[in-house]
Amino acid sequence: MTGRTLGYLASVGIERVPGLSGKRGGDLRKAGISSVADLLLHVPRRYVDRSKTVPLSELPLGEEVTVIGTVRDVAVRRPRKNLTIVEATVHDGEGLVHAVWFNQAFRERQLPLGAEVALSGKVERYRGRLQMQSPDADILDRPSESLITGRVMPVHGTAGGVGPGHLRRAIHTALATARPMPDPVPAEIIDRLGLVGRDLAIGDIHFPAEMAAVAPARRRLVFDELFRLELALAVRKHRQVSLAEGIAHTADAGLVGAFLESLPFAITGAQQRAIEEVRTDMRSPHPMHRLLQGEVGSGKTVVAMAALLAAVEGGYQGAVMAPTEVLAEQHHLGLAPLGALVGVRMALLTGSSPDREAVLAAVAAGTVDIVVGTHALIQEGVHFARLGVAVVDEQHRFGVHQRVQLKEKAEGPEPDLLIMTATPIPRTLSMTLYGDLDVTILDEMPRGRIPVQTTWVAPGPEGERTVHAVIRSEVAAGRQVFVVCPLVEDSEKLQAASATAEFERLSAIFSGLRVGLIHGQLRSSEKEEVMGQMRAGTIDILVATTVIEVGIDITNATVMVIEDADRFGLSQLHQLRGRVGRGEHPSHCFLMAAPTTPDGEARLEAMVATTDGFRLAEEDLRIRGQGTVFGARQAGVADLRIADVLGDVEILVEARREAFALVAADPDLTEHRDLAEETDALLGGSEDWLLIS
Repeated sequence: MTGRTLGYLASVGIERVPGLSGKRGGDLRKAGISSVADLLLHVPRRYVDRSKTVPLSELPLGEEVTVIGTVRDVAVRRPRKNLTIVEATVHDGEGLVHAVWFNQAFRERQLPLGAEVALSGKVERYRGRLQMQSPDADILDRPSESLITGRVMPVHGTAGGVGPGHLRRAIHTALATARPMPDPVPAEIIDRLGLVGRDLAIGDIHFPAEMAAVAPARRRLVFDELFRLELALAVRKHRQVSLAEGIAHTADAGLVGAFLESLPFAITGAQQRAIEEVRTDMRSPHPMHRLLQGEVGSGKTVVAMAALLAAVEGGYQGAVMAPTEVLAEQHHLGLAPLGALVGVRMALLTGSSPDREAVLAAVAAGTVDIVVGTHALIQEGVHFARLGVAVVDEQHRFGVHQRVQLKEKAEGPEPDLLIMTATPIPRTLSMTLYGDLDVTILDEMPRGRIPVQTTWVAPGPEGERTVHAVIRSEVAAGRQVFVVCPLVEDSEKLQAASATAEFERLSAIFSGLRVGLIHGQLRSSEKEEVMGQMRAGTIDILVATTVIEVGIDITNATVMVIEDADRFGLSQLHQLRGRVGRGEHPSHCFLMAAPTTPDGEARLEAMVATTDGFRLAEEDLRIRGQGTVFGARQAGVADLRIADVLGDVEILVEARREAFALVAADPDLTEHRDLAEETDALLGGSEDWLLIS
């Protein structure tokens, strides 16, 4: 393996590393570490500077310190339900310190008697003894090991049950046989950005001679990781925009102008800018690939309709694909009147459409201008006469392949693609998950929109009386109410509100009001009947699951009650809140919850603090961590292992700039084959991301 590139090491199995050929190697593979490259990119989660640890006899109070000692005893207490206390005593021959952890029962298993351990945290005096509350704890096996004595010691996170000591030794062995490692990143980029070399970075990230070496090593490896991703995005964008045959829509936009003039309201400046950006894309001979972001109620539908009409005016058809039948039907209801204003023929196609065959025939014959549908649009038997633009709503519900299938319904030139989302995406994620798309943001709300007043209410009689009083008052004034539950039916395993039980309960409490029920297990016809009643105003209170999370536009609804709100993600909560406040009347959102975790509390506090979707998206990413986000976009984009898309924004911007500049000068990467090979090897090998075809 000596002198091998990281790309080559991605093809070398970890069984080639001494000590990892048996069960440990199998365990690591299950944890996602299957190659030597994976092993070398499993960087330490923290470091213990053993040259600067504090003896237990000299501990300073109130300061963050790292101490090393031997576990003398461990005890577990459970003084009451839902509370576990683990206490350990650690000594180093000169002094001792007590450590205590709350609701971390695993610490008892982590700290065997006689083990050497490093504790990092703040030291306080409690009941006359020195104590560290909830310190970080790392087992330091083999005290005589040269890798951990008298130096900066890396602490690698356990993987697949393989402990940090085994990992440390395996990584040290792998490094010794792989170095020196060639550097595929062009020297001018390294010099321009002041980066350290690849070989030095990988060595120093694992076994730094001093703590000062860690930061430049990490910066280089973060750059490499983001640079590879942005390089793949740049190549993908070049191929889909510059090489694909698209449609140059050359109509004079008379139909779009007539549509905009017929609207009973003035569009916002942001909508006008978005329409111009879309129209510019559509005039190009290359296919449009644009992401349209906008808050709930910011007017994405008008922009989408302008794009659809621009295609229709030139003799092409438009398609709108939504993830659910409820949302598709809502889009059809919203777009059909707009289309009627300018004489455009529209149709709805879902899995349960009663006139499915007639719609299919009309779409194939070209007698339908715009068709709105669900996944039914990409099924066999669907043929367009001349598909010119495809609009995909709530893009995160679809994968890349489903969007490709929709575009492939066009015979001949590739149609333009407009992807919409009401889920705000932090700028850093836009540059990573959607870096191959041009991005338009609707950052202006229509005039007169009133922010929804959001209140966190603790469950119980007092909180319910407050919420029920508001419900009665709003319904008496002619308004409507949503009540959302996390479950459809009661569950023995999950202690959470169910829609069916809440429907029965609220029907009894509000016996004089009209209470409805909708959830995903109802037949499509039943769901449409319920939503029709809600739109007609014949339901006062609609009890629902998250089936109403997106696309439901009931301007008369002014109250949203979310039961067990801490069980929902921040993005979901924001979307649900967006179902109210869409009309002229002040609206309320009540978060009914008694969260049992810090993350649950943080989500509710964020919801109360702001209605700004982009701020909430940043907070959601901070709370959940980026590992829950990557992979939902499409196959081939693995979780970032080292980079933090929130904390490494500056490096991300640099990586994107350098990657796109390199591809602009060398689109096929013929002059950078080693870099292309490494990117292919480390991004997972999906055909969507292969740089070398």
